[in-house]
Amino acid sequence: MSKNEKMNHIVMKAVSEIIQFELKNPKLGFVTITDVEVTNDNSYAKIFVSFLGKEERNQAGLKVLNQSKGFIRSELAKRLSIRKTPELIFEIDRSLEQGNKIEKLLSELK
Repeated sequence: MSKNEKMNHIVMKAVSEIIQFELKNPKLGFVTITDVEVTNDNSYAKIFVSFLGKEERNQAGLKVLNQSKGFIRSELAKRLSIRKTPELIFEIDRSLEQGNKIEKLLSELK
């Protein structure tokens, strides 16, 4: 496992815990962090999330995460033993949707 992969895993675990146990916002709903990509210089962390429910749920949840970005980042800084805490960028993970779409198309071809 490379240094960058380790950092991705550490950030993913820490942000998941912060969202689950520290963030007290009922508008958030059920969120899953599906992947994290931290840049090599640790300046940015792209965090891919998915929400349980419909598209409106995604937008509402993403809005809450973006509003809470400062809090999440400060909590992350307390847990990481690095000099620079990455800026957080939250994005909706569309890979599951795309996978389902491809699967549906393949089953229609049969």
